[in-house]
Amino acid sequence: MLPELNAWFFASLAIVAGFFLLELVSTFLNLRHLQPEPPEGFDDVYDPVEYGRSQSYTRESTRFEIVQSTLFLLVFLGFWFAGGFGWMDHAIRSLSLGPVASGILALSILFLASHLLSLPFSVYDTFVLEAKFGFNRTSPQTFISDLLKGLLLFALLGLPMLAAILWFFETGGRWAWLQAWITVASLSVLLSWLAPRLILPLFLRFSPLEAGPLREAIEDMARRCRFPLRELFVVDGSRRSSKANAFFTGFGRNKKIALYDTLIENHETDELVAVLAHEIGHFKRRHILQQMTLGVLQMGILFFLLALVLRNPGLSRAFGVAEPSVYFSLVFFSILCKPVNHLLGMAASILSRRHEFEADAYAAESTGNPESLTRALKKLSRNNLSNLTPHPLFVFLNYSHPPLTDRVEALQSSSPGPA
Repeated sequence: MLPELNAWFFASLAIVAGFFLLELVSTFLNLRHLQPEPPEGFDDVYDPVEYGRSQSYTRESTRFEIVQSTLFLLVFLGFWFAGGFGWMDHAIRSLSLGPVASGILALSILFLASHLLSLPFSVYDTFVLEAKFGFNRTSPQTFISDLLKGLLLFALLGLPMLAAILWFFETGGRWAWLQAWITVASLSVLLSWLAPRLILPLFLRFSPLEAGPLREAIEDMARRCRFPLRELFVVDGSRRSSKANAFFTGFGRNKKIALYDTLIENHETDELVAVLAHEIGHFKRRHILQQMTLGVLQMGILFFLLALVLRNPGLSRAFGVAEPSVYFSLVFFSILCKPVNHLLGMAASILSRRHEFEADAYAAESTGNPESLTRALKKLSRNNLSNLTPHPLFVFLNYSHPPLTDRVEALQSSSPGPA
């Protein structure tokens, strides 16, 4: 069945095309906003050659993303306009599997098709683009292993969650959205607790940080901040990339700090302590709880809106599906909800950017040395070839962290205070 040219069709097409054009415009503005010279105050970490590499990396990675997103759009529109959803629905219904099993099959096919389409881009990004700029350290064996582990996690965790959502909306009546929301939110919180214990070790190797000046400095800082640190690890991020990171996990009084080995290689002890003070600032200022709460509320809004369009005949016909179903309603709603989801996402990003400033201020205060975090952020930016001059619209639409120049300016205006 070909798509019916009704109001749902034109609304969906306008949303798909509109958001693609919005991202395209902001991306081109971002490229045009690149500056030939580094911002004032960054000469201490950027020489002309390194800054030129960051410009080239931004240009090439952005162009690559444009090609990828354009191809994905064309494939999606071709599948939609050719009646692919209707053909797929007819083939699945002919198997008489039942609504939940049919939904699992349909969503799994779409998930795997998307992965297959993105696989050549992932290979190029990892082994060509990232390698060209000296970032990639992933072997083909590690790449394939990560891919298979991701598919296994989808089968073990994603499919049961999808099955629960389908079952709730098939049997739950008017309160199905509430049941699905509570269940998925509870599972999400549980997974965030289990991830550092069961999921992250599948991809990263955690080794205790050896005794020495760095460990003593971190433990001393944690005591002064009254941060209940239980474990301190080094992560073998260098097996995949030269890019660096640090994070902490855990609930209650069981906190774990993890430092990428690439971070330790490129930073002084006071800089590492400042980076971890920033991460502790997120905990002390309750940012993680706030963001988790916002995410749960956002999830509830989306489930409620999903219930309003579930099994809508006009929406199904707009995508070429003759008989409405819960599983394809989920797919079509993911397109229709883009404006709402984008607005909620922008609100979350605004909050996240504010949280980054607050965590920076906490690190400056707790260490009594804003310059340490400033140097660390500048080095991270240089080593990751970050764009120092992003366009404001691109930042507003895409950045969860403030631009580095804004963070450095805020740190330089702060004054040391008591821990």
